[in-house]
Amino acid sequence: MGNEEMVPLAHRVPDLGALELLLTVARVGSLSRAARRLGITQPAASSRIRAMETRLGVALVDRSPRGSTLTAEGALVTDWARRVVEAAEAFDAGAQALRGRRDSRLRVAASMTIAEYLLPGWLIALRGERPDTAVSLHAGNSADVAQRVLTHEADLGFVEGLGVPDGLDSAVIAQDRLVVAVAPGHPWARRSKGVAAGELASTALILRERGSGTRQVLDAALAPSGGVAAPLLELASTTAVKAAALSGAGPCVLSELALGDELAARRLVEVPVPGAALARALRAVWPSGARPAGPARDLLSLTRRRP
Repeated sequence: MGNEEMVPLAHRVPDLGALELLLTVARVGSLSRAARRLGITQPAASSRIRAMETRLGVALVDRSPRGSTLTAEGALVTDWARRVVEAAEAFDAGAQALRGRRDSRLRVAASMTIAEYLLPGWLIALRGERPDTAVSLHAGNSADVAQRVLTHEADLGFVEGLGVPDGLDSAVIAQDRLVVAVAPGHPWARRSKGVAAGELASTALILRERGSGTRQVLDAALAPSGGVAAPLLELASTTAVKAAALSGAGPCVLSELALGDELAARRLVEVPVPGAALARALRAVWPSGARPAGPARDLLSLTRRRP
């Protein structure tokens, strides 16, 4: 193997800017005019030509008061340079097409709470910034969201569990807490000091399904007290859980975001659970090593803005 083959190509071939300069000199017949066309100073242009000549080991341009002309070697190198620059222009056009295709759509997956109570505002703001981006939203539990992002069925996900699976990077976008709530006629509604974690753990509750971020956090919070009892009802949507609790069927456990209106109107009553770790972080997730770009990056930025 020759020494040339051991040296990286980038160290042997002039950079694209130098080749563009050489082509411009050939077209306008003057190094100073070529420099002005490219928006650089004449000393910088002269330095770039000299560096290219040193790298190639041949003289490329004859300079005189009347202008600059290409040497025979310079004319040959210019012909090669033209093909390289044309290939670079084709490369750039292809990259722009890829960016355009990426920026034309955004696939979002979000857990139920985030999809219902936070994402609408973020998506309205994104629409103002990117009116030409078509957004699709899949709402599911946190496990489903993570799987969709891992399998590239979603460009950006939002989850509300205790952590994220391997293969995903994440950023905390908000803090939340779970609330135990009952209808006003439930016996717990009259307990000013709330219920102990052990009593909550032994009570049949109206809960979200396994795999939801809400259920993950509750299971972890009540694990020291013996774990969650068999649910009274296990439902796949926040709305269904609230409806069951409003009917007086039993206590429910949901995000404070989801229960805000019902608690404010006293249609449901919050029951304190002293000592239970019911706080949680809400996270954006994306494939490891692939930082969000385009509309996904812009949506992630919007989630971090505060009114």
